Amino acid sequence: MAKGRYHHGDLRAALLDAAEELVRERGADGWSLREASARVGVSPSAAYHHFASRDTLVRALSERILSHLGDLLADACEQAGELSGAGAGPRAPVGETADPLRRLIALGRGYLHWAVEDPAVARLVFGAGATGPDSRVSRHPHDVLTAELDRLADLGALPAASRPGAEFVVWAPIHGLAVLLIDGLIRVDDARAFDLQAERVIRATLNGLCREPASEGWPAVHTTHTDRRRSHLGQEGEQVGPGAGDLLRQAE
Repeated sequence: MAKGRYHHGDLRAALLDAAEELVRERGADGWSLREASARVGVSPSAAYHHFASRDTLVRALSERILSHLGDLLADACEQAGELSGAGAGPRAPVGETADPLRRLIALGRGYLHWAVEDPAVARLVFGAGATGPDSRVSRHPHDVLTAELDRLADLGALPAASRPGAEFVVWAPIHGLAVLLIDGLIRVDDARAFDLQAERVIRATLNGLCREPASEGWPAVHTTHTDRRRSHLGQEGEQVGPGAGDLLRQAE
């Protein structure tokens, strides 16, 4: 955003836009609130009316990015669902239209593409403390993943005994693949190979969940988002299920 483009009434959004540009240019830590203010064309004191510190600006930006990612993943699932039917099992062949895993595969691909195409922004929200107990994310990526796993359980494509905590089990390999690609530790030949690798990870993970041995209870995973959600549901008097993993690492 060029200096001087700020218009009265949208300073908060303009500062968030400037901060996001700075993250892409310099990384998560290579800039200040003063620099974001200068980029918008206002004084630091004006910025302080909206953000008490750089940390509060970063947290607000992380919340906005997570909301965007949640929308992106939900849209990917819905678009895949338009091609999907019912009746195929978890090991349906690639290209099968009646595949219950199609939506989850689309979610995994969407996550990978987002992370690899915007690595500096992804690293920002991957960092511990990117959001806090009071954060509000309108459509958190974790909730999108939760809904897709619930749908698979309802279809019988994921055993009920394997459903608790499956968010973390599914997220771990797809997030790990994203980090390996971002850091250049692995490479793929082309876009098709990229998408097929994401599909293989999802199918292998679900196949493992469907075959895992009976357990008296796997360890629960608690994160900032899941703790916040459990607290909110508890205050409303709703039954709160077992803790599960967050799509993004925010445990600290």
